[in-house]
Amino acid sequence: MADATGSMNDEAEEQPDWDEGTAELLKTVGKQVRLWRERAHLTQSELGKAIGYTEHQVSAVERGRRIPKPEFLDRADEALGAGGILAAFKEDVERARYPRKVRDLAKLEAEAVELGAYANSVIHGLLQTEDYSRTLFRMRTPLLDEETIERYVAARMARQEIFSRWPAPLLTFVQEEVTLLRPVGGRHVLRAQLERVLEIGKLRNVSIQVMPTDREEHVGLGGPFQLLEPKVGPRTAHAEVQQFSRVVTDRKEVRTLEARYGTIRAQALTPRESLALIEKVLGET
Repeated sequence: MADATGSMNDEAEEQPDWDEGTAELLKTVGKQVRLWRERAHLTQSELGKAIGYTEHQVSAVERGRRIPKPEFLDRADEALGAGGILAAFKEDVERARYPRKVRDLAKLEAEAVELGAYANSVIHGLLQTEDYSRTLFRMRTPLLDEETIERYVAARMARQEIFSRWPAPLLTFVQEEVTLLRPVGGRHVLRAQLERVLEIGKLRNVSIQVMPTDREEHVGLGGPFQLLEPKVGPRTAHAEVQQFSRVVTDRKEVRTLEARYGTIRAQALTPRESLALIEKVLGET
């Protein structure tokens, strides 16, 4: 993955976020879903109900605006009697789910048995709702087109499959208090986002802590980062600032971030206190 400085970033900026042909692949998959649905004389709403998705989600897949999950293709294939034709797209679609700059991160997260993350400006991506995430991408400068936004959102949501994995990885998050208060997308989006954080925070394998704004001592002011412990191999870290994203493998640098994260967690509220604060903020939002 490109480093935070140097020529690798210059090269990355010249490359498209997705592999060449990704857009055409998604349009082809969407067209096939639509053809098989119409052949079965089903509306988008009816297909959605049959496979556990909304009409909006089916429509987005058919228009090539949403990257379908493997289970979507499996269920649609079965419901529409496609005989494996739709399911056969799973491998190709899987490769198209992530933009280049987060592909390494997504792979690390998918293999992690332990993950710790500190977020200081927005809710961490693994905790975000679709609407919250979509709002963030719509605020990007230069502006992104709607198709790119939807693909970014789909890629971020796909990473959240980490919460349904088994054996369940150990996941810890530290959120700055301000991230709970900033009304990204408006009050209704923020409320749904806080509800999502509470929902995830109550999972047995997840711990969410809040760093109060009034803390006089805070070792995490250098910015957000996360630590990832794979089942096999050394622990790595990931840091992202503005458009620069970096996977850290140097053992000395990783140890520094490990020590810093441990101190951040010690300086933050306890998980119980944090959930109580989030509930309080939700009640006042």
